[in-house]
Amino acid sequence: MKTLSNPFKEALADNRVQYGYWMALASPYTAEICATAGFDWLLIDGEHGPNDIHSILAQLQAVAAYPSQPVVRPVEGSAASIKQLLDIGAHNLLIPMVETAEQARQLVNATRYPPAGSRGVGAAIARSSRWLAIDNYDHRIENQICLLLQIESRAGLENLDQILEVEGYDGIFIGPSDLAASLDQIGNTRHPDVQSAIGAAIAKIRRANKAVGILSTEDDMIQSYLEMGAVFIAIGVDTIALAGSTRALASQYQHMDSVRART
Repeated sequence: MKTLSNPFKEALADNRVQYGYWMALASPYTAEICATAGFDWLLIDGEHGPNDIHSILAQLQAVAAYPSQPVVRPVEGSAASIKQLLDIGAHNLLIPMVETAEQARQLVNATRYPPAGSRGVGAAIARSSRWLAIDNYDHRIENQICLLLQIESRAGLENLDQILEVEGYDGIFIGPSDLAASLDQIGNTRHPDVQSAIGAAIAKIRRANKAVGILSTEDDMIQSYLEMGAVFIAIGVDTIALAGSTRALASQYQHMDSVRART
């Protein structure tokens, strides 16, 4: 086996819009269902979803047969968690709550083998190298890892210029919900102050030639973010879809029963 590529990273580098889907159900079965839909990328959420290293591995294996590219968000960006995720084959990482340039440098460092970084060397027991079936994995993998930093706080915005000076990562994902809360507008991502901050951040990130990502499930906001310059956008969430469809179905028949009871 000689192939080693990252279509998601290549698409971002080419500035091609990539539509994604957020997966928080922590199930390989539902992950595979989502993989049949045809999204460009699928986010496996280990920050707010009840995932651990075993469930993330199972979901990576479940979606591997499909074109949709998995992106993993760990609960936090420690070097140890990044090492484990890279070794199980999570080559697209979205790290939450990045607020300083020093954090960004540490994250880049954690994704590189020495001497460029500090990633532990264990390719012989790692799924990522297909247990050494990929030729020269240790030397080739660095160019295939896609590292995305999540900016979602007032502090992150204030330090954005310095974060953008750091080299070695591929893009920045803006977290609108946490950002709104940080700007004293919790639950109100549409507030003019929040949208203004998002627009200004996207413009800065684009000028620095980094890819910009964001999440929205509302059509008008998705279009707005595209016009601002976002290039990888999550446009749905599995928990929201399941809750919405099941509640709507139950409500439909409960309403029909109440109508029958009155006739």
